[in-house]
Amino acid sequence: MVLAEKKRTNKWLAQQPGKVPGTISKWCTNTLQPNLKIVRDVAKVLDVDVSDLLWRTK
Repeated sequence: MVLAEKKRTNKWLAQQPGKVPGTISKWCTNTLQPNLKIVRDVAKVLDVDVSDLLWRTK
C-alpha cells in the first residue's frame, strides 16, 4: 500500500541497492516477511516511518 501511495512500484524498490525483485514481490503479497533491519532500510528509501510498513496488533 505504501508503494502505491508513494507512486512507486515493486520494480523500483527492487532496483534499490541490495533488493531482489522476487523477494520484493513476496513481501508485497505477504508470503515472506523481511526482518526489522530490512523494514527500517525500506522505510528510509521510501521516506516513511517504519510503523507505516507494519500491521498494527491493537
